[in-house]
Amino acid sequence: MRAMLDLLFLPILFFSVIVHEVAHGYAALRLGDETALYSGRLTLNPIPHIDPVGTIILPLFLVMTNARFLIGWAKPVPVNPYNFVNPRQDFAKVGAAGPLANIALALISAMLLTIINLAGLMTSFELIAGLLQYSVFINILLAVFNLIPIPPLDGSRILAAVLPYDKAYKYERMMRFGPFLTLIVVWMFWPVIFTIVRTIAGAILSVALAI
Repeated sequence: MRAMLDLLFLPILFFSVIVHEVAHGYAALRLGDETALYSGRLTLNPIPHIDPVGTIILPLFLVMTNARFLIGWAKPVPVNPYNFVNPRQDFAKVGAAGPLANIALALISAMLLTIINLAGLMTSFELIAGLLQYSVFINILLAVFNLIPIPPLDGSRILAAVLPYDKAYKYERMMRFGPFLTLIVVWMFWPVIFTIVRTIAGAILSVALAI
């Protein structure tokens, strides 16, 4: 059973990342930017979202090497902030949509787990219950990770919207160093990130299984 759960870990991660990106696109569409729509990215079909490195190679490598952290990404949904009425604020809303979608997925997974538990089917649906617990953890991980305020993570869009224009401009210039800074932060602070994620996910699961 454990081996089966581990095997299905990556598809759950992949689906959660896709929902994250589609949420960005739908938020942008509602705010007046149709770029993602016309790029064919407002779909749960995984093919348009696949990034060979971030979606397949890196997560698989990390799982196979028992790395102490697991990260992955899909192709970013294209967004043109110049189509927004209030570019800074609306771009921040688009950035927040991804983590909020992951939080919603975590809560939905927890509710489904509660239903299975209340129905007394935890043993009969052991695999599904295990996958739902994985889903809670993965989606909280994606939400917390993406809220780190380092370009190009979503947290940087939110922070840039509240900074004064001059400071926001300097801050956004960090974009070119973003991927390297992200890897450094993950490598150095993974125990802290993992503790935060485990605490939040554990609290959600405790409530879900206690009802």
